[in-house]
Amino acid sequence: MRILHLLASPYWSGPAENVALLALAQREAGHEVRVAVDRRRAKASSEELAVPRLEALGLLDEGGLELSVKSPPWRMVGDGWRLRRRSVEVVHAHFTHDHLVARWGRPRGAVLIRSVHAPRSLRASLPDADAYTVPASSLITRLVGRRVQVLPPLVDGMFRPEADREALRRELGLTGSPLIGMVSTFQVSRRHALGVEAFARLRRAHAEARLVLVGDGGLVETVREQVRGLGLEEGVTFAGYQRGESFARWLKALDEVWILGLGNDWSARAAAQARACGVHVVGVEEGNLPALADARVEELTPEAVVAASESGERALVEHPGNARIAADVLALYERARAGR
Repeated sequence: MRILHLLASPYWSGPAENVALLALAQREAGHEVRVAVDRRRAKASSEELAVPRLEALGLLDEGGLELSVKSPPWRMVGDGWRLRRRSVEVVHAHFTHDHLVARWGRPRGAVLIRSVHAPRSLRASLPDADAYTVPASSLITRLVGRRVQVLPPLVDGMFRPEADREALRRELGLTGSPLIGMVSTFQVSRRHALGVEAFARLRRAHAEARLVLVGDGGLVETVREQVRGLGLEEGVTFAGYQRGESFARWLKALDEVWILGLGNDWSARAAAQARACGVHVVGVEEGNLPALADARVEELTPEAVVAASESGERALVEHPGNARIAADVLALYERARAGR
């Protein structure tokens, strides 16, 4: 099949990595796959751009689509006309803007698939498609009567257990046990404040414990103040924003990761990455976390976080590999084509 993924974002964040990994797995299965992204916004002050990444992977679409939420209406119409002239069997839209362009410009004979990456996109105004994917099984009931399945997070091969974790910790300057991590942007939805409170409680019983906070964002200084206020400066490491192999190294060094909230991508990709590294995952009941966490946080309290951390529970179901996930999505395409 010839497959075109549409992703109206210029950034290598949110679902971009998952889309690229899906496209790679589909290509490895023998299909012709391209990914079109926002080409209007070519500069970024802090976030990494997607174009260089997709170019390096040989996935970047060069079909002339601007595909930007910043485009004026006549540019969107132009994208629709350019898309209509493409020779593809599948158009896979990942954002609302993509979906609208694809609705207007669907190539003749192509099926339209929509991936919903966060529940806010599940509105009454959601345009029609031949099939949908959602990031968590709890969202399937909001698309009753439509062809839908879960799209789990795909995991890059660099996320694997570290052969010598102690040596890695020395390289990173990390000491203490257990090493607990939070790996996300500092924003309200990620609940860093809850994590710091829970760590303060955990440290009463585990004096050598260390909390490693990987990421950046608008609430970094607020969390620093909280850490100082609780007298935890010696037990908390602010690692800053990490990407690629560097991020994987910090993740592999941990004993456990706490995921206490999700952002724009409800697939909970960080949980799948952590599990692939052999890191214990504690997660709240949000998005796809219940399917990925080793131990679930029953309520949003420090006591509940610590209880989950100390429970010793382990996930019983193995996360599917990228090839399996791609095969399931390709099967969805085939069902959509057969149903037209």
